[in-house]
Amino acid sequence: MKSGTAFLIAARQCEIHDLQQLMRTSALVRRAGECVHTLQKERGLSNLWLLAGDEFGAALASQALQTRASEAALLGALEELDTSAGQIANGARLYSRVAFVLEGLEALLLLRDDVSMRRVTAEASTAAFSKLIAALLAVVFEAADSATDPGISRRLVAFFHFLQGKELAGQERATGVAAFSGGQIDLPAQQQWMDIVESQERCFAVFEEFSAEVVDATARWREAEAEAQGDVGALRALALVTSEGGRLPGGLGRTWFDACTRRIDRMHEVESLLADDLLARCRDRIAAAEVDLEAGRALLSGATAVPKGKFFERPAAGAASVATAVAIGPHLERSVLDIVQAQSRRLQAMQDELAVARAALSERKVVERAKGLLMAHRRLTEAEAHKMLRQTAMNQNRRLIDVAESVLAMSDFLAPPPPSTTR
Repeated sequence: MKSGTAFLIAARQCEIHDLQQLMRTSALVRRAGECVHTLQKERGLSNLWLLAGDEFGAALASQALQTRASEAALLGALEELDTSAGQIANGARLYSRVAFVLEGLEALLLLRDDVSMRRVTAEASTAAFSKLIAALLAVVFEAADSATDPGISRRLVAFFHFLQGKELAGQERATGVAAFSGGQIDLPAQQQWMDIVESQERCFAVFEEFSAEVVDATARWREAEAEAQGDVGALRALALVTSEGGRLPGGLGRTWFDACTRRIDRMHEVESLLADDLLARCRDRIAAAEVDLEAGRALLSGATAVPKGKFFERPAAGAASVATAVAIGPHLERSVLDIVQAQSRRLQAMQDELAVARAALSERKVVERAKGLLMAHRRLTEAEAHKMLRQTAMNQNRRLIDVAESVLAMSDFLAPPPPSTTR
């Protein structure tokens, strides 16, 4: 019969295995971020090619090559994942997202042909690129949701929200290119633009909340935003204060694109710092866990048997942890039960920290479910459903998450969606 000592060692080995898998997942997250960045740049240049003329053809072709290189790196990271059943807590969701991304990358070849031959509108091209980018962000989200280490989980939450904010900045760039290239903007486009700006601000607020330990990235982000407030802020204000149907100054499409691109490139620098720190944290945690495993083996080899009746005793307040016992010296004898109790307290503390990090991800899940419900019952697009939730929150002076929860609470009382009509 296997002893309690054997299972304690196995518990440590499982923790190391989880951290190693989490490091591979974090490497995937980094490659996904790189792919998002190159796709964002290709999306922007595709818009200029479709809207502004042939002068952007060479730049677009060059950017497509960079995107292909990032795709190859992403595929390499996917090959490193252990896809055996049960290796990741939410593997079913993560791998489903990955499969969807792979389909999108295959379809990207056809999209590029349509763009190069101008068989697609700028609006349709933007929507297609954005759909693939959203799929990649969903992979990052699921990776963040699978993290079992509090420090890594916080970093993944920060990374995901920063990527989401950066994607919204890319959408703002596309919105502005269309407006400035067309020379006018209407009220719905202005409202959409303002929604994008507000959503960016919320994402970056969550990023700052969870990136406090990554000082370099936070500082670089604040510097980048301070620089961007000049060109981007001025042009944004110009477009948003123009009266409905009013004309915008001509020739600003390229100026806006370049200003936004500088801002997004600075964001990419921050993103790289976050990714470097994430992988460094994974390496440090694995090294520390391996040291703890060896220390635990040494300690358990000299641990005393559990005295009869001790199992039901209340643990003493301030009982030493495994690490503390090792530091005191090998002369200290401890029972296996003492070690079990110390490990249980450590794991509980980790779970408490994880709960805080996952709360930010849980809010997104609730909002997404509420949007899906509105889309089904009101025949709305995703953008329209999100706008309805946000407008309701503003009108009622409530948080978006509170409105989303109210919508879900009423789901049983909603009428079934109308049948689709076919011809």
